[in-house]
This record gives sequence, structure tokens and C-alpha cells, in this order.
Amino acid sequence: MSSYSAPLRDIRFALFDVLDVESSFRHLRFDDAGRETVDAVLDEAARFCDTVLAPLNRVGDEFGVRYDKDDGSVTTAPGFRDAYVQFSDGGWGGLAAPTAYGGMGLPHVLGMPLEEMIDAANLAWGNFPLLSHGAASALLHHGEEWQREVFLTKLVSGEWTGTMCLTEPHCGTDLGLLKTRAEPNGDGTHSITGTKIFITAGEHDLTPNIVHLVLARLPDAPAGSKGISLFIVPKFQVARDGAQGARNALRCGAVEHKMGIHASATCVMNFDGAQGYLIGQPHKGLAAMFTMMNTARIGVGMQGLGLSERAYQNALRYSRERLQSRALSGAKFPAKPADPIIVQPDVRRMLLTCKALIEGGRALSYHAGLQVDIATHGASEAERKQADDLLGFLTPIVKACLTEWGVECTYHALQCYGGHGYIAEHGMEQLARDARITTLYEGTTGIQALDLMGRKTMQLQGAGLKVFLGLVQSFCEEQAGNDALAEFVAPLREKAGEWQALTLSIGKRAMSDPEEIGAAAYDYLFYSGYVALAYWWARSVAAADDSSQPQAFKDAKRETARFYFARLLPRTLAHKAAIDSGPAPLLALDEAAFDA
Repeated sequence: MSSYSAPLRDIRFALFDVLDVESSFRHLRFDDAGRETVDAVLDEAARFCDTVLAPLNRVGDEFGVRYDKDDGSVTTAPGFRDAYVQFSDGGWGGLAAPTAYGGMGLPHVLGMPLEEMIDAANLAWGNFPLLSHGAASALLHHGEEWQREVFLTKLVSGEWTGTMCLTEPHCGTDLGLLKTRAEPNGDGTHSITGTKIFITAGEHDLTPNIVHLVLARLPDAPAGSKGISLFIVPKFQVARDGAQGARNALRCGAVEHKMGIHASATCVMNFDGAQGYLIGQPHKGLAAMFTMMNTARIGVGMQGLGLSERAYQNALRYSRERLQSRALSGAKFPAKPADPIIVQPDVRRMLLTCKALIEGGRALSYHAGLQVDIATHGASEAERKQADDLLGFLTPIVKACLTEWGVECTYHALQCYGGHGYIAEHGMEQLARDARITTLYEGTTGIQALDLMGRKTMQLQGAGLKVFLGLVQSFCEEQAGNDALAEFVAPLREKAGEWQALTLSIGKRAMSDPEEIGAAAYDYLFYSGYVALAYWWARSVAAADDSSQPQAFKDAKRETARFYFARLLPRTLAHKAAIDSGPAPLLALDEAAFDA
């Protein structure tokens, strides 16, 4: 069975040494987020995840969820409910929520390591509170004050959980095609009718009520995405004064049988005239939806990171223990009957790939989380806008790259075990199965690529890219005379220039051929991700050199960075070549000839 121990040393390094969050917290006036408080939060989060959630991971995979077709109820795996009670009692759901609604009021970025630890410890369990954050964010930014008082406070306390009911059987990602209806009742409520699919935590036994945020169309709605409205539809009816009433006219029609995350309830939800309240303005639900979805997309990126970390920890331990053959250059452990497999270059290739993607990805994602705080609490409108532009640009990169790298890392970790990795006993195959969904839900990798290339880069004229390239340029200028960093700064500066030129080239070609956007999107996404990680690895080496970390830790950072620049950053060459080839190789083959 796989095990997990929260990597607190590297988490603290990313927060305090690389990102220097203490300075940011002072600037943003988070007076209660001192080092002592942050360390206490991290220690307690690690204890909860290591001792409560991690032991339930395999239990949940084997038990799954139990669906009762007679009443539509869902029973979660043994231990899940008790763990959720501990989670709620600890106030974890409200870590970064405003104190006005019962939260702790701590910086959003502190929720990033919490999410990482939860996802590494028990991804399926973590899905139950995950979308509560998205629902809470939508209510905070778009709800009326009474809705925040009645619903948001319950989500923050963990007394209730939330969902995002967006897609339907016929429309997938194209929400403009949705058919769910909302009929005004004349008393400020609406009757919601329709079917939603792939609803994470749509039904369960962890809380007495579930707050569904549902996209639907009003009778006078225009066609397409401009006719979507968002509604609060609780499992049990709730009055404006907070009084809970009768069971609402909705139920779980089925649970999906999935490749992984067996213990996460993925539901078909049927609404049959259920009572709901409009959030925000009629036909303006798309803005609220993206507030929910962007929160969830960063959260899913953290799932990829967490699974990578757990898989790496177990593969590293096994590679040190498993004795098999000898090193090619001669025995490294002559007193043993064979060397541990970690002496083999190919095993080191897999382990170093995981280490480089995890530690670089940790800095990348935590930095994105910090932009949420700056965008909300920055001292000036210009500072807040710059952070928001950067966050928008980074969101598809974090979501897509960290989840695809999660698939890669769990694959490498399983491979280190050889045939034993394929056997359930060691728990590696569960991690590989669980990782696969992360590249699909909350927008597939292809959707993230189109968002980055089409909207965040072309439509918004590269606003976020310009901010990021500015960070790279400033760093390179600061380190220009640092010989110890020259081996990283020079190639980073070159890649940043190439990134900018590549972006302009795509934009120019797209003016005459719009297919360029779709053809380049996937490779542009990963090109961007690898260059972004090069920046964070260069910064990590610089931060390690200036830190009080042990010399062994500093050396490990430098050598891992060297591996990244030598072995992983060159992947950009293939992505650039694919982009430069244009749409023709993708579109030249006639559809009828695919089966020729």
C-alpha cells in the first residue's frame, strides 16, 4: 500500500524562500499571517492529511460509493464522514474565507499547500469539499448579501457542501447548448427543471444539505451562452431567513462507474421543478460560472501536483530498497547481494523527472495562488489588474500542465516498481488511475490550450504573458553578474525571447488563417509551461543559495535544476517545431480518409 508524508520542508521553501510570502503578506496587510501562524497551519494540515486522510485512500478505492436507486441516496466509504467532521471542526473549509462569513481570513495562497496535501493524501475524499470553494467564490463575488449570509456561511463552516451543475448529456463543454429551464414562480424563486451530468459530490451523506449552483435558461433567454443564468438550488429548500424546509424536487439519478477516484460521488442530477434562487443578473450566469470554474481549475492543478508527490515518494523509497543487478560501472553497494535500482540511469531519469516537475510545479502553482491575494487586496487598481491578468494567464497552464505532468509522474513512479507497480498491493496503480481524470474534468487539456492561446493570449493581447515575461526579464537583469547562476540565466533569457517571438508569429499567421490558433494551441500551452518552469527553477536555485537551508538541500536544488535545463526544457524544441509546421499536417487528411 502506498503511503504519504507531507513534504513540509519543500513547501516552506517554496513559500518563504522562493516566493517570500512574508513580504507579500505585510504589503497586503494580512496582519494575522505571521510566520508562527503559517507554520502552525502547515503542521496541523500535515498531521490531518498524514494520519486521517491518507490511511483512507485505499479504503475508498476499494469501497467506492453505494447508490440506492430507490431513494437516490449515496453512502460514502467507511471513515469518510468522520474525516469530514474533523475537517469542518478544524475550520479548514474557511481557511481563506472572509471573517465576515465565518472564515479565518488568511491569505488564499495558504490554501494551496492545504489542497496539495489533501489531494496527495486522498484525492477522492478531497473532491467533496473541493467544489464548495468554487460555489463559495461565486456567492462571494456575485451573490446578494442575504444569499451570502444564508448559504455562504454554511459552506465556509463546512456544515453544507456545494456543487457546480454545469454540463448536460448533449452539450459537454459547449454550455450554449444547455436546455435546463428556470421558470419564475412570482415570489422571487424559480422552478428549475433539467438534467445535469458529471456532478462531483452531487449526493452524499457527509452533510445534511448540499448547495447546488445550477446553470439554466429563463423563458426569455437569448440563444447561446448569452442566455445562461445561475441559480442556487439546495437539496433541502431554504428560506430567505435561513430556515430549512422540505426536500427539494431534485435527486441523484445515478452515479458513474469510473476508472479512478472510486470514492468520489460523480452523479447524474435530475431537477424536476426544484426551488431555486437567481444569483446575479438574468442571463449573466457565465461570469459567475467562470468565477467558480477558475477556482476549480487551479484546484484540479493541485490534484495533479499532489498525486505526483505521493507517487514520487513511494517510487523513491522502493528504488532505494529494491535490490537488482549491479551498476554498469561496477558495484556501488558491494556488501549487498545486488545494488538498489536507484543506481540505474533510467530509474534516475524517471525519479529526477518527477522531482523536477513536482518542485518546479509547486513554485509555479503557489505563485498563481498568490496572485489571487494580490488581485483582491492589492494597494492600487494597477497592482490588482496586473495580478488578475497574470492569474488568468497562469490558470490554464497550472491546470493543464500540472495534471498532464501528474499522469507522467504517476506513470514513471509505477514504472520504477516494474511488474509490482501493476499490482494493487503497492497502491501505485490507484494513483495512476486517479491521475487520469484530472486532465479531463474542469476543462480538458485541449480546452485549457484553447483558453490560453485564443483568449488569454490573442484576444487579450497577451496581457498576462507580458507580466510574466516582465518577471523573467527583471530576474535575469538582477542576476546578470551572478556567475553561479549564469548556466541558468542565459538559456532562460534566450527562451523568454523565443517565447515572445513565437507568440507574435502565431498571431501574425492567424490573421490570414484562423486555424493557426487551434493548430498551435496544444503545443503553445506546453511550450509555455516548460519555459515558465525554467524560470521557477532558476529562481529556486537563487533562493536556495541565499537561504539558511543545509548545503545538501542547496546542492539538490542546483543539480535538479541542471537536470531540468538539460533534459526537460529541450522538450520546447519539439513543441516549437510542431507550432511552426502550421495547420496543414493536421487538416490535410480528408475526414473520409481516416479509416482508409
